[in-house]
Amino acid sequence: MKKIEAIIRPFKLDEVHNALLEAGFAGLTVTEVRGYGRQKGHKEIYRGSEYNIEFVPKIKIELVCDESKLETAISIIINTSKTGEVGDGKIFVLSVEETIRIRTEESGKSAL
Repeated sequence: MKKIEAIIRPFKLDEVHNALLEAGFAGLTVTEVRGYGRQKGHKEIYRGSEYNIEFVPKIKIELVCDESKLETAISIIINTSKTGEVGDGKIFVLSVEETIRIRTEESGKSAL
């Protein structure tokens, strides 16, 4: 099993979520996060004053899937969240050793 952590632009969340649902990905965790990558923040003007925004608001999506569905999930996230501009985000793929559903104590693929 693999865990996908994707950092995307906030306005792309609904599009990514709907595409993942349509493809059969049932579970998903979403967190509002702030950070920066190569863009190192940006400047905004508010009421005539310029402000440096060092930590840019983003959305972090986490989902665990079987390895056979990994490329599909990655493809969906890329195709639905890509704008072609700096700051589109990143995808991280991690190995998951075990998954256990607390309610039924099922483990492995059946716990997803």
